[in-house]
Amino acid sequence: MQPLILGIAGGSGSGKTTIAHTLIERVGGDRIAFAQHDAYYRDQRDIPFEQRLRVNYDHPAALETELLVQHLRALRAGQAIELPVYDFAQFTRAPQTTQIAPRPIVLVEGILIFVDPALRELFDIKIYVDAPADLRFIRRLQRDLTERKRAPESIIRQYLETVRPMHLEFVEPTKQYADIILPEGGFNPVAIDVLVARLRAMLELHQ
Repeated sequence: MQPLILGIAGGSGSGKTTIAHTLIERVGGDRIAFAQHDAYYRDQRDIPFEQRLRVNYDHPAALETELLVQHLRALRAGQAIELPVYDFAQFTRAPQTTQIAPRPIVLVEGILIFVDPALRELFDIKIYVDAPADLRFIRRLQRDLTERKRAPESIIRQYLETVRPMHLEFVEPTKQYADIILPEGGFNPVAIDVLVARLRAMLELHQ
């Protein structure tokens, strides 16, 4: 049977990745194919590094969403995909890819996944993770400092110049498309318990 395709959207630092990994851990990594929209940032190897720094990475145009659409259709058809690997230190794709095999559940996470109608229509369940702006900023700051090795000044400037305005223009309005809105980000155990139970039940129906 066709896999269930689950989308988790919400602002940067809202807790999307935490929820995604919790679902994978509790439902089973052998049952979930996981793809992050961030992996689909466009390849910029032909662009000078200084120019890459000026790209608005919070705008939908920065992402090759059409490739993600193709990949989700392939997974739905039972075909494996080659997931891009993005180098956040160099602001471009790495030469290698990661093969993702089809699974009963396909889980996609990203701030802008509900913006594009063609992508949005592929999701069987759409979840929007809601969290206060100050908490989201703190989480983003911590992540970019530790995981992406960026300077604090660069993180703050990017937040003020692109992250916040793009959130208000593109991310926040997509809350209207959600089937489920999860408040408190990844720190809502009751909501996560309900979601895990729902996914397990749907898996049983697909067996």
